[in-house]
Amino acid sequence: MSAGKQRKRRKLKSEINVVPYIDVMLVLLIIFMVTAPMLNLGVDIDLPESNAKSVSLDSEPVLISIARDGTMYLTLGDEKREAIEMVDLGNKVAAFVRQNPKVPVLVGGDHSIDYGKVYEVMVVLQQAGVPRVGLMSQPVGDKAKAR
Repeated sequence: MSAGKQRKRRKLKSEINVVPYIDVMLVLLIIFMVTAPMLNLGVDIDLPESNAKSVSLDSEPVLISIARDGTMYLTLGDEKREAIEMVDLGNKVAAFVRQNPKVPVLVGGDHSIDYGKVYEVMVVLQQAGVPRVGLMSQPVGDKAKAR
């Protein structure tokens, strides 16, 4: 056999090729950077007005907000606001209140929603073992600050 016809055998590499993984990571990074500003971070709730004095709170309260369309949002202390269903509300709040028994629990509903929805939330909280529930309102003439 001649030397030109012999095939050279290549040595197998035992290294991982990470270039495709880096490409996928960069594509995911771009996707998350584009979609992050589109997330709904807040909900406009038009609270009823009241002349009541504001309450001073020692710790961050548990907030249950009911939007105009009836969607409920839960904020547990310093955590981010999340949409929640009525069936999950009692379990989450009960677990949080068991760990923090003195934490205030406040319910706020848009002034155009049915009072029955606020009442349902209060019943679920009572069944979950929350000792006291407060209602949120807006100071009279302070509508511009809520939005």
